[in-house]
Amino acid sequence: MRIDDYVADLDRALAGPHGPKRDLVVEARDSLTDTADALESEGLDRAEAERIAVAEFGEIARIAPGYQAELTASAGRRLGVLLFTGLPITVLMWSLLWRVYPPSDDTWAYQPEWYHTASQLLDGVQLATGAYGGIALLALSRGARWIHRPRLVTRSLGWIVWASLPITGGLGLVLSYGTKDPNSLDALPAMLANLVTWAVWGMQIYCAARCMRITRASRAPA
Repeated sequence: MRIDDYVADLDRALAGPHGPKRDLVVEARDSLTDTADALESEGLDRAEAERIAVAEFGEIARIAPGYQAELTASAGRRLGVLLFTGLPITVLMWSLLWRVYPPSDDTWAYQPEWYHTASQLLDGVQLATGAYGGIALLALSRGARWIHRPRLVTRSLGWIVWASLPITGGLGLVLSYGTKDPNSLDALPAMLANLVTWAVWGMQIYCAARCMRITRASRAPA
């Protein structure tokens, strides 16, 4: 097998974030090319040198799992960073907005009994999700030497997003529209805050879907 064919098969066998995946494939190509160049300098023709380089590098079925484990951890780290930083930022953003544009005393006086509980629950779910993202990020980076199955950690991050977003979205709608005159924000700040929140949610959904896809089952090379 020639180097180009081997690298193409390796690329198809792997799944993960585009940048890290490209780096791993390029690293493999460079290593194969260096070996083939050395063999060619010893008198072998190029085709034979590439075939020997590929054979020495190892079959894709043996090489790909190690590469895939790194890509899986990389996908988990990206989602962990997003949860650890994105959720606290949105919570802080909304808290500051409500301080700048507080509801009137009459609005608070006529809120239903469940409003405070639902608000605390929303904050708790968001902060707990962010904290789990930080723990997973630590496990997949500094704790990687002790984590023998990064796939499970990465997959759990995907499940956390799928479980938390419906809860936070539902609670947010209830708090916004389930009470009498709950919104004291001006139109522009409210629109900007919602755009930031939706952008964070969209990135979470995208990263969670990728984490779930690449950890769905052990990937075998074609």
